Amino acid sequence: MSEQLELFERHRGRMFGIAYRMLGSASEAEEVLQDAWLRWQAVDHRTVREPAAFLAKTVTNLCLNQLTSARARRETYVGPWLPEPVLTGGKLDDLGPLDEIAQRESVSFALLTVLEKLAPAERAAYVLREAFAYSHREIADLIGTTESNARQLHSRARKRVAADQRSHQVDPSHWRKLVERFLVAAQLGDIAGLESLLAADVVSRADGGGKVTAARNPVTGRDHVARYLVGALQRFGAGVLPYFAQANGEPVIVAVGPDGVRAVVFLEFAGDELSSLELAMNPDKLGHVEQQLSRIGGVSGLGW
Repeated sequence: MSEQLELFERHRGRMFGIAYRMLGSASEAEEVLQDAWLRWQAVDHRTVREPAAFLAKTVTNLCLNQLTSARARRETYVGPWLPEPVLTGGKLDDLGPLDEIAQRESVSFALLTVLEKLAPAERAAYVLREAFAYSHREIADLIGTTESNARQLHSRARKRVAADQRSHQVDPSHWRKLVERFLVAAQLGDIAGLESLLAADVVSRADGGGKVTAARNPVTGRDHVARYLVGALQRFGAGVLPYFAQANGEPVIVAVGPDGVRAVVFLEFAGDELSSLELAMNPDKLGHVEQQLSRIGGVSGLGW
């Protein structure tokens, strides 16, 4: 392995972590890393005093450019847009260690969804400060602004995130018991049993991107969500098996059919009632999960 490649690989985890949090997409993050590698190869390394800072700055600026075009693309996106899930835990974690609560929160599905509302520079300042503990001076250098402005960008971003984000602690064992009851009721077509597990204002969002059959608008309310889920399972659930896993630092269901992963499902509870379902179903957003599963020998390696 060449010295250039060795240095790049040494910092790959941090670079991917920055890009994924900034873009909400594992596939786009990988594209950014490919571009960063080309730039790293082209630079005169004798002029690079701090490779880690150079690579972080390269990735950050590539992401800022990507976010500008991504906003235009998402305006024409078919149905709800959700982030691209990444399996975490054990050998599956491509985002660096998520043992600390702060690290799990920094990549949570809910937070990535909220970050979509920030301006690109605000998002960069928030990610670099909250997830990677860069100083305001370092952030200013990475995004090409003043330290004072970097501080203001971070402050505005924190306020907007605090206003929108739902903070919740998940007990995995309790979550699993509730989800098992939910799955039984849904698979049996037990509308009444399913409704008893749903909050009155429950919301279901499905990101199919126009590539698969999925509701193009959020489904809200206990009765509507129960009937929608039962109907979807009856029409499209043949041969699909649910597996418990962890994604973005929280427990999820990975729905797997004969042709591979069909969905990654995030379920949020308020007490013992299901308050939110978010289904990542766009095949373009499941490729990274498929790659992760292939590295551990398929769904049998999930082990949760």
